[in-house]
Amino acid sequence: MRAHRRTPGGIAVVLLAVVLLAPRGIGSTAAAVAVPDGGADPVVRWNRTFLEAIRQSTLAPPAVARGLAILNTCIYDAWAAYDPIASGTRLGTSLRRPPQEWAEANRISAINVAAHAAAVDLLPAQRSRFDGLLHTVESDRSLSRGPDSPPGIGARACRAVLDFRHRDGSNQLGDTPGSSGAPYSDYTNYQPVNSPDEIRDPNRWQPLRVKDAAGRPIVQHFTLPQWPRVVPFGIEQPSLLRTPGGPARYGTTQYVKQADDLIRLSAALSDESKSIAEYWADGPGTETPPGHWILIGVYCADRDGMSLEQNVKMFFVLANALFDAGIVAWDHKLTFDYVRPMTAIRYLYKGHNINAWGGPGKGTQIIDGGQWQPYLPTPPFAEYTSGHSTFSAAAAETLRLVTNSDNFGGQVVIPAGSSKVDSGSPTREVVLRWPTFSDAAAQAGMSRRIGGIHFEKSDSDGQASGRAGAIAAWTRAQRYFQGLP
Repeated sequence: MRAHRRTPGGIAVVLLAVVLLAPRGIGSTAAAVAVPDGGADPVVRWNRTFLEAIRQSTLAPPAVARGLAILNTCIYDAWAAYDPIASGTRLGTSLRRPPQEWAEANRISAINVAAHAAAVDLLPAQRSRFDGLLHTVESDRSLSRGPDSPPGIGARACRAVLDFRHRDGSNQLGDTPGSSGAPYSDYTNYQPVNSPDEIRDPNRWQPLRVKDAAGRPIVQHFTLPQWPRVVPFGIEQPSLLRTPGGPARYGTTQYVKQADDLIRLSAALSDESKSIAEYWADGPGTETPPGHWILIGVYCADRDGMSLEQNVKMFFVLANALFDAGIVAWDHKLTFDYVRPMTAIRYLYKGHNINAWGGPGKGTQIIDGGQWQPYLPTPPFAEYTSGHSTFSAAAAETLRLVTNSDNFGGQVVIPAGSSKVDSGSPTREVVLRWPTFSDAAAQAGMSRRIGGIHFEKSDSDGQASGRAGAIAAWTRAQRYFQGLP
């Protein structure tokens, strides 16, 4: 990045401090990274406020990643109007302001208005939260100025991004023909091959009977089956990153082996492994996996003392890499429509005794394989590839490129007895540490195998495609930074 002058090709790296990541659990609302609030830096403040709103929403992880990408693209495009070289993503250099207007205060004002417009568009039910922040940082007088004022530039830059993204295939507005009319609803008429009560094809996803947040019994519906059709940021098309061959097929030794591997992980659950599974769960009520990595970016911004320009560029690249990761992961999920471990293991071992975790408070037992259960709840979409692995590898690779180093130095302390799944676990305090971003991404992927909701190949292939997508996003962003279309 051009502004990161202290290390070629990246942001200056300072001596690592140890970051304390707050304990997390299923449905936890704890912030992922305990870092300062960003002070006056508008990029950090808007990202943190947006994630506070995400925790109160029901957006699925790919939609969260898209929202973060839109927020940070609007911020970047508003900032680019006050830079001598950078090009905006939608309007190019047409908003470029003259040098006498390149004051930091003007950049910040444009960023605040652009971020507010994006946040309100994405989460309109939480407008009061975003209005409150805007009126804290901008006066009513400044907001009333004309289209070429900093607020006017911010509004124009973001409007162009929103107009494009409203027709990007996500169905954010719920107005795509064939959909139910609800935001982000399916318009592809996806139908599962298997029913909750019958396995017609043991290679394919099965919707499960579960309980909703109110405890009512429901049948799962595939989340965001239209997502492979969403227009990405850096990759040309998601199919180019699709793993050849895909997952193991029923009737092969690999299919049985991957099931056996998860049964062994289930039987060997420990305080540490359960803590890993729950810490990275990022389920309902949290900022979800993409938001978790944005908060790690917030930590990096504070750790490395990044400038406004550096923060604008880092969060722009990071959020868009996460956005593309969601599209790539869902392209795999819809292409292969692959079976979850809970279905596969029960299908293979019904009527056979296996040694596995018996459920909350029961530890490891000999159970009928038809009663096997994962440590974490099975999400409502296909198994292959792992979204956690794809998101995490994309973010880790982006942060490595941005900071010109894989060094992270993060850790989390999991208090004794804090488990939301297995009461009384862990029996003593557990500390998870990640010397590098790659270590954190690897553990996030492994957490889903420990949790019993992904197979090993889903993790490894997701990691590979996530890294590839991050490089594509990085390459695209460099063109904008250099003023190229």
